[in-house]
Amino acid sequence: MSVAMTGRRGWALRLTAAAGAALVLAGCASDGGSGSGGSTPDKFTLLTPAENAIIRNELTTLSKNACGTAEQALPLNSETVAQSDVVQKITLLASQDALPVMFVAGTAQVKPTGDLGKGKLIVDYEQTLKDLGVWDDILPAAASTVKSAYGSMASLPFQYNIEGIFYNKKLFADHGVTAPQTWDDLVKAAQTLKAAGVVPITEAGSQGWPITRLIGMYIFRSLGPDALTAVKNGQAKLTDPQYVAAAKAVADLGAAGYFGEGVTSRSTDAANAQFLNGQAAMMYNGSWFLANLNDPKQNKVGAENVGFIPFPTVAGGKGDSGQWPANAGAATALSTKAYGPKVGDWLKCVAENYGSSVMQNQGVISGFKLNQPVSNVPRSPSSCRKS
Repeated sequence: MSVAMTGRRGWALRLTAAAGAALVLAGCASDGGSGSGGSTPDKFTLLTPAENAIIRNELTTLSKNACGTAEQALPLNSETVAQSDVVQKITLLASQDALPVMFVAGTAQVKPTGDLGKGKLIVDYEQTLKDLGVWDDILPAAASTVKSAYGSMASLPFQYNIEGIFYNKKLFADHGVTAPQTWDDLVKAAQTLKAAGVVPITEAGSQGWPITRLIGMYIFRSLGPDALTAVKNGQAKLTDPQYVAAAKAVADLGAAGYFGEGVTSRSTDAANAQFLNGQAAMMYNGSWFLANLNDPKQNKVGAENVGFIPFPTVAGGKGDSGQWPANAGAATALSTKAYGPKVGDWLKCVAENYGSSVMQNQGVISGFKLNQPVSNVPRSPSSCRKS
């Protein structure tokens, strides 16, 4: 999939930061500088979001082949946590001095001013990968995105995502609907689809972020890509009329029933299934969804019947649909205390092999170089609009 991405990186993460969702860690002891090490774990413990299996599945695959030597020395032990519980879980583990080797964390937590960052509880991946001689295996654009989002190289770019609207081409054709280019087009399409008994848009409302993504994208299209930076810098507030208008526009979709029944309690798996079973016509999501889309056990509508378009323009807005939001996935940090030679061997192997492996096996784009040939890659959604 070839698209042009706007220079405004990690926008959704900044929206979270603007909302001020941070908890204070209690009793966290600093262990020293990046990669200094403090204990020798007997397992490579990995904690990832339950809703996204990409990282844990690929590290499991690597443990059985390319990273077999690292696996023998330090066996992989994978656990999950609900995305909505990440901050609370990491807060608790940090307070107990029990952080896993590698773990998902909240955006605010991993920033230099965040609790994990201030406590020097997480590794600076840039310096550590340079020490291991594999920093060049991180794509420069991906590194820039990570540093822009988190203020430092606090995460690895296991995914390098763009976001937009996936849509069911067959349902659109069956009901005389074309891919919306404007917000008004989207509302009219949703009205037609609902009248035909189709769920126009499905989102995992129980997770919160899919709905805030929609609001954030409306803000970007109406006020321009600097709109949330203005909030972060104190030049604007989310309660200003223009920002409230974006929330109302999305709320109006819900009030009209365009998200279907039970959206506020709908899980990620349920939303994915609704779209991939052909029950829903559209879903705002990111390119990480390709792993689900390319899984024939999940996708019952066929990859050839799925299109992908940018969030539509808003009449009179300062933004446009040529601007694609990009991010490097949820923050995945590495414990300073757990870091040592065996963890370093794992990290080096991941840097050298993850990019090709995840592309080959899951059709997922990452921020790692492709160091091995990749063939017969699962296809991306057809009819992606390029800009």
